Amino acid sequence: MLKNKFFLTGLFLLIVLVVYYSLFDDSSSGPVTDPTAYRQQIDAARRQKDVFFQTSADSPLLNKTGFAGLRYFNPDLTYRLTARLEPFADKTQKLVVPMSDGSEEVYDKFAHAVFSLNGTTGRLLIVKLGDTYSIMFRDATSGKETYGGGRYLELEPADLADNRAILDFNKAYNPYCAYNPNFACPLPPAENTLTAAIKAGERYVH
Repeated sequence: MLKNKFFLTGLFLLIVLVVYYSLFDDSSSGPVTDPTAYRQQIDAARRQKDVFFQTSADSPLLNKTGFAGLRYFNPDLTYRLTARLEPFADKTQKLVVPMSDGSEEVYDKFAHAVFSLNGTTGRLLIVKLGDTYSIMFRDATSGKETYGGGRYLELEPADLADNRAILDFNKAYNPYCAYNPNFACPLPPAENTLTAAIKAGERYVH
């Protein structure tokens, strides 16, 4: 089984990450000053990802000929928010994460991100693997409008400063195992299950 480790399993995943986030340089940290430009950047990044899925030999798709593009919620600045960070006093804490194939991986616990969204309070664990900060989460859309195994959100180091974090759920994406059972993916910890519906980011149609 191939393993999907938050875009760290191989060079092709790293390339996807670089391409995807390079289109968000103007809005990766701080307030968005031009909502129209922000939405255009989101749409452009999604088109780039579709091209990768459709044409790359490293695409997880088993049937490229029937691929009509990934499904997404419309970009919505409501889901780009600032969270308060609650760091761990013990910086050596680890999280053992079960994989979809029954194996396990170990991540560093970085902090909890606490935020308010649509009148509810959310709290998500941020983990670190190498130089990558990530959130694995499920929400009220999981198994309905989005992948039942949960979605991932990568955080740029620039988004983590002064005990604050920029969480942009418009960038939430499905793991590769959603599209190819030969990939094994980390499963979100139970504490990262939100009661709210995160209607942002990548949707899922089997």
